[in-house]
Amino acid sequence: MHRIDVKSENMQERLETYLNMMDGEVISIIPNVRPTFQFMGATAKIDFILVVEKLQMDGA
Repeated sequence: MHRIDVKSENMQERLETYLNMMDGEVISIIPNVRPTFQFMGATAKIDFILVVEKLQMDGA
């Protein structure tokens, strides 16, 4: 499992860069969604994304 810290303006770029350099297979992508309260009302913010990866195991 890998943690990628993101902001709303760089989330797609950071995730795409990470996925392109991975060696294994993506099992799941889990965003950490946190509720926040702004002047305009309640909203949500993503602080980081967890990527679950299946690695290839060499036969030993």
